[in-house]
Amino acid sequence: MMTEHVHQNCESLLGSLSEYIDGGLSPELCQEIEKHLGGCENCRIVLNTTRRTIDLVHTPVEKPDVPDDVRERLFKRLNLDDYLEPK
Repeated sequence: MMTEHVHQNCESLLGSLSEYIDGGLSPELCQEIEKHLGGCENCRIVLNTTRRTIDLVHTPVEKPDVPDDVRERLFKRLNLDDYLEPK
């Protein structure tokens, strides 16, 4: 039988997540976080999602080939008319 997980450490762990991913924490703190992650699936999911998001942001993306009329409609819909290039 699994013991009930106490979530009191989750909030402090999630506050240090980006520094943990960037490697900016002390080895002791990293060890504590890893120990917590070992027993907390919720925090593991948040960590993995955050890592994937960071990877996506840092991955260069080719500009999609969107037809001008589609881009124009999308920008207008999102109230981004100011960013449309003048014709």
